[in-house]
This record gives sequence, C-alpha cells and structure tokens, in this order.
Amino acid sequence: MEHGATAHGQPLVVYGPSSLLYDFGVDHPLTPRRFGPGMDLLRALGAERFLAPPEATDAQLHRVHEPLYVSTVHMLSEYPDAGTMLGFSSWGDDPPFYGMHEAAAAVAGGSLAAMERILSGETLHAFHPGGGLHHAMPGRASGFCVYNDTALAVALARDAGHRVLYVDLDAHHGDGVETIFWNDPRVLTVSFHESGRVLFPWTGFVDDRGGPDARGTAVNVPLDPGTSDASWLSVVERVVPALAAAFHPTMLVSQHGSDTHALDPLTHLNLTTYAMARAARLVDELAHQYTEGRWLATGGGGYDVYRVVPRAWGFVWLAQAHRDPPLETPAEWREQWAGEAARYDQAPPPRAMVDSPGLVRADVRELIDRNARTAEAALQGSLRALEEISAA
Repeated sequence: MEHGATAHGQPLVVYGPSSLLYDFGVDHPLTPRRFGPGMDLLRALGAERFLAPPEATDAQLHRVHEPLYVSTVHMLSEYPDAGTMLGFSSWGDDPPFYGMHEAAAAVAGGSLAAMERILSGETLHAFHPGGGLHHAMPGRASGFCVYNDTALAVALARDAGHRVLYVDLDAHHGDGVETIFWNDPRVLTVSFHESGRVLFPWTGFVDDRGGPDARGTAVNVPLDPGTSDASWLSVVERVVPALAAAFHPTMLVSQHGSDTHALDPLTHLNLTTYAMARAARLVDELAHQYTEGRWLATGGGGYDVYRVVPRAWGFVWLAQAHRDPPLETPAEWREQWAGEAARYDQAPPPRAMVDSPGLVRADVRELIDRNARTAEAALQGSLRALEEISAA
C-alpha cells in the first residue's frame, strides 16, 4: 500500500475559506455546514496538506461554459433579486445569491488548481471535497451546480493530451460532464446512478453511448431504487476495470457523491460506507495500474451531513493516502458534532467508520440479476463501439 502518493507526500486536499461561500440558503440541501464535520474528520485521520481554491477566471470558465451564461451568473451574483423579474425563476434548485459567481468560480478554480498540480507532477492524488458539481451545463445551472468544476478539470487534462477516464459514483446521473464530452473520443465518462426513470435529472440510460465521433465513450449504468452494497459493488467492480482496460486512460477523474447511502434524504439507493470505501480503493488501484497514479477525486453530492458525508470523504482521502481506515471515528470528533447533528435530526455521529452490514436489508436476487443485466448491456455496448473506433 506504499506505492504512489508517498513519493509526492500526502494527497492534496482542496479546501479554504471560500469553500464555505457556495451557499444557496439555510433550507437548501447542499449546505456548507458539511465542511465543519467533514474537514475535522479528515484532519483527525491525518490530512495535513491543503490548497485554498483560487477563483477561476472567465477565460477558464469559457472552456466549457457559454460566455453569455457566465455573464448572466455575474449579473445575478450582484443582483440576485433580478432573477425572477428577468425570467430566471426557472433556476429552481439553484436560487441566485449575492456573490454566487465568486463562490462558484472558487469551486471551479479549486478543481482546476488541483488538476494543474497533477499535470505538473507536484502531486499524484488530489481530493476536492467541495467539487464534483457534475450537473452544470454549458449554458445553464442545474441540480445545485452553477459551474461544472469537474468538466473543467477533465478538459484541462484532455487539452494537455491525456486520455481521461471519468468515473461518477453519485446517486444522480453525471449528465453535465457527459453532455460536455459527448462527442469527444479522448474522454470516457461512466456513470453509476439511480435510474433516471425515478430520479433527477431523469437521464442516463443504457443506450446513451456518446456522439457520432465518440460512440462507446459515454457509459451509463442506471440502477434500481433500493440497490445496496452487494449489487452496486458487483456492478462497479465489473464495469470500471473492463472499461479502463479497453480505453487505456492516462488520467483518472472521479466523483464520489455519498447520496447513494441508505441514510441520504434525497435518493433511494441503499448503500453503506463499506461500498464507498471499496469503490475508492478500486479507483486508486486503477490509477496506479493505468495512469501512473494521476487521480483527481471530487466529493459530489451527499445530504446527511453528520452521519455520512464526513466518513465518505474520509474513505476517499484514506484511499489516496494508501492508509487503512480505523475501526472507529475519533471520540473527540463525535462529541464535537453531536449537538449540531441532533439539531438537524442527523444524530448521532457514528462510532464505526464502516457501517455494520445490518444497517440495510440485502438485495433480493431479482434486483441483483436486473442490475447485472443492465451493467452488462452498458459494458458490452461500449466495448463493441470502442473496438470499432480502434479498428477504424
């Protein structure tokens, strides 16, 4: 477990005061409160190497976002109340707020800065817990996401000549990243998510496989509500290594949304932290097998701020640091956040790092078989298309 990041020190964690500014309001599910318990647990686990996210420039944002859209975000950032008057009430889940551009540009700048350091060789692994805003589209905000930091980091690596494998483990389809690279044969996006038949953004089906110049480079594995560890892990562990072997990436980017957890209030998957930890280890293994260790991870969604998000972030950092997880979370951490967790009905902060198998009910055979068939159809469809590209 000592290969990789040890030669470059600890994995780099992107976090700073501006991380707290991305805030749609007190009642919004994506709350900056997550950084308190989340970052405290990372530090307790041993994280010491941090990078404050710089603000992305408009020129950088224009790599994946339309200039008119960026200008609109600037305007609404100064005059958020003008949104309704000018017809922007349709932003819905992304209500404009004062300083929105600066806050969103800092998220974007954090992932860009992390990728720059990977490209320069300064670090092999970087983790941006506040990143992973994978729904933002070139010309609109969507699903709590204003600027698509993940796509910007992928684009930076792709423009530097890399073949980028993007793995999205969030409960929601990674539609923004997929859309931006839909017709780019040098970027392979693979998303494991609750089926778009029942969950936002209502997209990401097996037959969605990429544009005419990049067939097979968009892979979607929509899973049934109620999917738990055994079925989810078997699908991820079957599909991702096979795609990596076929695509031969030189850069790996991942999104580790913890809204797949059984306790998450917004989704209907049924995972425990055991599956999250296993998946993070798998991504690390693939990075060292295919990309010489180059790996940017982002935190993505997750709305159980005290019981789930901190441990999910911890497992990503531990995988990147090549350290085994402790059996228990630190007692001091639990005591510090117990009161606030109770106020928000997410108590108590858990003692165990890895959930007990008894937390969720095991998948029934019918669901396991259905998910397996879905995954195999997605994988084989992509592999056939990738073979055709190679043959051409």
